[in-house]
Amino acid sequence: MKRRDFIIGTGAAALTAASYGNILGSNDKIGLAVVGAGRRGRWVLGEMLKTNQIRPIMFCDVWDEQVKRTTEYLELGKIPMTYDLEEVLNNDNVDAVLLATPDHLHKNYAIRILAAGKHLLLEKPVTLHYNEGPMLKEAVANSGVVCQTGTQQRSGQMYQRVKEEFFGGSKKLGDMVFVRAVWSNFGWQRRQLQQQPMPENFKWDTFLGPSQKMDYYWPRYDGWRHYKEYGTGILSDLLTHWGDVAQWMMDDTDPINAVTTGGIYHLKDDRTNPDTVNTIIQYKGGWNFTFECSVMPVKNQHDSVLFHGTEGQLELFRAGYIYTPHKGDPVIFQNDENLTYAHVKNFFDAIKTGAQLTAPIDVGLNAVKPSHLAAASYWSGKRMQFNANQTDIVEVI
Repeated sequence: MKRRDFIIGTGAAALTAASYGNILGSNDKIGLAVVGAGRRGRWVLGEMLKTNQIRPIMFCDVWDEQVKRTTEYLELGKIPMTYDLEEVLNNDNVDAVLLATPDHLHKNYAIRILAAGKHLLLEKPVTLHYNEGPMLKEAVANSGVVCQTGTQQRSGQMYQRVKEEFFGGSKKLGDMVFVRAVWSNFGWQRRQLQQQPMPENFKWDTFLGPSQKMDYYWPRYDGWRHYKEYGTGILSDLLTHWGDVAQWMMDDTDPINAVTTGGIYHLKDDRTNPDTVNTIIQYKGGWNFTFECSVMPVKNQHDSVLFHGTEGQLELFRAGYIYTPHKGDPVIFQNDENLTYAHVKNFFDAIKTGAQLTAPIDVGLNAVKPSHLAAASYWSGKRMQFNANQTDIVEVI
C-alpha cells in the first residue's frame, strides 16, 4: 500500500455570512452563552475555548448540576447560570449562543435566539420534525446574524479536499453504484436507566418544553435519546452525519423515498427508539444510500461512508480514508484534524470577518432529510417519500 502526503486547502472563501453591523472586530472576544450544558455542550464549549476567541457569559440549563460539571471540567470558575432562556436573550453581553439542548427544544429555542439577534451554533439535528424546517429557515433569513449548524465534517479540510479530488468531475471512482454507511457501538445509548428521586434544582417542565406533559421520570431526561418524543436516537444522531457526507459528495440533497427496518432487539427496557436499524434511501440522482447501525458493541474496522464506483471504491471516515482503485495500489490517508475545533473556528470567522459558513441552515436542513424519511418509515412500517411540494412525508402508494 502507498502512503500519500496530503496537502490541505485553506477552506472557505471570505463571503459575507452576516449583516456587517453584527460582525465583531478581529481582536474582540465573543460573549458566549451555552444553552444546554450537558455532554455535547461541554465538549463543544471546550473546543471553543481553545480558539481563545470567546468569553463565557452564562449558562442556561434545566439542572444546575450540569453547569457545575461543565465549569469544573473546563476549569472555568464561577459563571452565572439561569433556567430561563429570556435571561440569555436579554443579556447585552451575549453575542452568540451554543444551542446543545435535546432535539425537541431546538426549533423553538433557535427561533427565539435568532429573533433576539444572537449568533447561533445550532447542534444537529436542527429539527426533530420535518415540518419545522421552513419556520427555522425563515427565522435565520430574517435574523441578520450567523447561524452555523452542527455537521462538523463540513469544516474538515480532508473532507473538502476529498470532495474536490474524488467527486469534482475527476471520475476517479467511475460511475457511482451505491453508497453504504456503517456506524455502531454507542455505550451512552446502551445505558438502561432506572427511576430516581427528582434532583434538587431540576426543572422537569422546562425539559419537557413543547412535548407531551407527563409526570417526572428520570430516564426520559438522562436518556432522552431513547424516546421518540425528544429525539430519534441513532436515526438522527448518526444518520444525519453520514447522510450529510454522502449527499455532499454526491451533489444530491434530494432523497426520494426510504424504507427502514429494525427494532428494540437487545435492550428490553421502556425506550421507544430502536437499538438496531437498517435503512435504504433512494436518491433523485439515481443511487441508493444504505445505513446500518446499532447501539450494541458491533466492531467495524472503520465507522465510515463507503462509495462504490465502477472504477474503484472510497472508504471515508473521520480518521482518514482508503481509496482502492480497481487497477493500481490502494492509497491510505490518515487524518488527525479536530473537526469540532475547525467547525467552531469557522463559526467565529463568520461572525468576525464575514467568512463563508461551511454549514449554514440549508446544509443543516438538507442533512436531516434522510433521517426524517428513515424515521418515518421505521414508525409507519412502510416505504415513505416526500410529497410533490416537499412539505410533508407520505406513504409510497
